Amino acid sequence: MSTQIGPRSRKVRVLATLGPASGSPEMIRKLFLAGADAFRINMSHGAHADKIPLVQAIRALEKELGRVTTILFDLQGPKLRVGRFAEGKVMLETGQPFTLDRSKEPGDATRVELPHKEIFAALEVGARLLLDDGKMVLRVLSVAPDKVETRVEVGGVLSNNKGLNVPDVVVPMAALTEKDRADLSFALEQGADWIALSFVQRPEDVAEARRLVGGKAAILAKIEKPAAVERLEEILELADGVMVARGDLGVELPPQRVPIVQKYVVATARRMGRPVVVATQMLESMIVSPTPTRAEVSDVATAIYDGADAVMLSAESAAGAWPEELVAMMDHIAVAVEADPGYAARLHFTETLPDSTTADALSQAAKEIARTIGATAIICFTLSGSSARRIARDRPSVPLLVLTPKLETARRLGLLWGVHAVRTRDVSNFEEMVAKAKRMVLRHHLARASDRIVIMAGVPFGKPGSTNMLHVQRLTGKELEGYQG
Repeated sequence: MSTQIGPRSRKVRVLATLGPASGSPEMIRKLFLAGADAFRINMSHGAHADKIPLVQAIRALEKELGRVTTILFDLQGPKLRVGRFAEGKVMLETGQPFTLDRSKEPGDATRVELPHKEIFAALEVGARLLLDDGKMVLRVLSVAPDKVETRVEVGGVLSNNKGLNVPDVVVPMAALTEKDRADLSFALEQGADWIALSFVQRPEDVAEARRLVGGKAAILAKIEKPAAVERLEEILELADGVMVARGDLGVELPPQRVPIVQKYVVATARRMGRPVVVATQMLESMIVSPTPTRAEVSDVATAIYDGADAVMLSAESAAGAWPEELVAMMDHIAVAVEADPGYAARLHFTETLPDSTTADALSQAAKEIARTIGATAIICFTLSGSSARRIARDRPSVPLLVLTPKLETARRLGLLWGVHAVRTRDVSNFEEMVAKAKRMVLRHHLARASDRIVIMAGVPFGKPGSTNMLHVQRLTGKELEGYQG
């Protein structure tokens, strides 16, 4: 490896979406060096063949720079849409009646096709239907097996195949379409580290995805529907992490509710020890401008103060004019927030109580010991990554260096707050563990002479789920030989 990139100077992770503006190997490299810790590949756009070069570029960069890098494939999920109009579009007047039916005849100002039979079975009188990202609102007056009569509450121009949202009911529709299943199979073939699951309404949606994934990747449930918010804890029990997908949430919820839901999802995920990503429109103005608005900077900072594991860039990095500057700005905001003397107090406003397990008790103790003795790093040996997730949940004040022999584990940890994961050979005894911890913490410039470190591992070594040991080690000047510079 020609160059080795050490840990970031910040704890929150940056997830950047790749697209037309950022799909070249040169730009992917620039984004990584500017601060991107993980990359999102959006399966809503483009063919499978378009995605292969992105994966190859990321893996080549990983090899060149000596740092494992995380790839998230984001599945599209079902897209609910109305049919087509004879004239291409119609004007819906507020107060007028409007019918949605199963007829494939082109629509007019009185009716249009609704091609999703599942919606007819789920709708109830009084439910809302949102059209074109919520620009128009219909209120259901009556429901029949093949016809829904509504009244237009908010009118506007409705054109062919515009999107439909149904916020007030659970639609009996699987979260994975046939396209999603094909995309999922492709993503796993490409070695995806995370799969983001759209249209999650209930825990069963996650269970189905988990069955199909078969342990080959971690699952990130996108929280974008009110039904998912209501069953958040059940969903978190089955998912490996969650994303606050504020775009769709902002359509199905009143705008003033979105910040409240965001804080609830972040806090709940943290309490349950699951990584949480805050996404959508974080630095939206930088699609066309080299600098963000002050309100956008404040928005990003709020997510970081709340303790989100990662903040995500969507269209900004995929299709914007300033992708490199954008990632650098996200990095600058994060570094500034984490340097705030009041950051730690705000970060720990959410209480993360340990479960009654040895691993949880040791994880909490590692954080407290590091703080009490002024240790410069926590080193965690893990196979599955569960020990690292436990420590990260407690948001320790020092860097967390995670050592694992499993490359897939190291890559999946790339969305976790404060974690710098390194793939390295496993250890077989206590002396080897201590020696390796000292070598690696020095190699990655996380300690100096006379510093103390906290080591967490499990005995017997090499056995998953056996975390049962903490050890404090002081580094000596002799150990620094060969690690200067």
